Amino acid sequence: MIYMDNAATTLQKPEKVKQAVMEAFDLMGNAGRGASEAALNASRIIYGTREKLARFFHAESPNRIVFTANSTESLNIAIKGLFQTGDHVITTVLEHNSVLRPLYECRESGVELTILGCDVSGNISLEEMESAVRPETKAIVCTHASNLTGNMIDLRAVSRIAKRHELLFVVDASQTAGVYPIDVQELGIDVLCFTGHKSMLGPQGTGGMYVRTGVAVRPLLSGGSGVDTYNPRHPSEMPTALEAGTLNGHGIAGLGAALDYLEETGISVIREKELLLMRRFYDGISCIPGVKIYGDFSTDRRAPIVSFNISDYDSSEVSDELDMEYGIVTRPGAHCAPLMHQALGTVEQGAVRFSFSHYNTEEEVDTAIRAVKELTGGNTT
Repeated sequence: MIYMDNAATTLQKPEKVKQAVMEAFDLMGNAGRGASEAALNASRIIYGTREKLARFFHAESPNRIVFTANSTESLNIAIKGLFQTGDHVITTVLEHNSVLRPLYECRESGVELTILGCDVSGNISLEEMESAVRPETKAIVCTHASNLTGNMIDLRAVSRIAKRHELLFVVDASQTAGVYPIDVQELGIDVLCFTGHKSMLGPQGTGGMYVRTGVAVRPLLSGGSGVDTYNPRHPSEMPTALEAGTLNGHGIAGLGAALDYLEETGISVIREKELLLMRRFYDGISCIPGVKIYGDFSTDRRAPIVSFNISDYDSSEVSDELDMEYGIVTRPGAHCAPLMHQALGTVEQGAVRFSFSHYNTEEEVDTAIRAVKELTGGNTT
């Protein structure tokens, strides 16, 4: 199998991630629930990973890092916990449904929403973003990189707009955390949402969010916390305020090991290889007649994603052929990015997405190029 669906989840994980999860099954009780050695082991491992994440994202304190199951949970907590009737929020057509659907639910409750369009290459206009600001605007919510085109948004430029107008800045880093360095303080990010199972190379069921000091997010859940049992209200201290119930300690142990791997290997090294593989694939298929590629490839500051179609073939048919005939795993369809597909005119056809990991090889990429050539029934011209 040649696995090239890493934007959905990374299949290959560092060996130390697997080891950490297995060891955790023998070591971990329930963090914060009692003073047994097993409970203390869990608390140490979870707090240690919280410290690693704080360093990784340059948070001001480990207590500003909240564990969740994935970016979807993080974004729901942030969006539903920050906005209320009368607020206005700016977002973009690049967004995943994990951003759009919670925002649509907020709109049903009286939150106004402006969704910025994009050009033919899938890029948004910062001028249009600033023009969309109103007196009642509360926040800008945007992805760091499109999961369909790989195009990135300039977070530093968006942050300047947000700060000029005293807006909250909420970022979905699902496609970039683990590939690009993100300094939340330098970039002026108020809430950063991330997942562990993609480029951070951790287990599924792990993720989290950074919440800037002074930013109050209403909890999505309440319940057990291990502290303040007789209080009828859930504790308000961070990060407990946003972490009701038992955490995925075994997964968090694996995420901690993944962060060690990223630090030891260097995310710049990982990014360079992934982008080289992406560029090799793009160059290999861009000149094939009948292949239409989506996104802006004029820069390598992008996520390692190439999405395309072959003539008018349904993307699912192409993806199935790649899998059955060549053993290449890709992602067809709509990618939970409905507005981006509307903007690109691919609602009916979808798109075939290749997304690369540093575990992929040049030989695998060359096999993929050959497969696309053969599926088009021709050679390069």
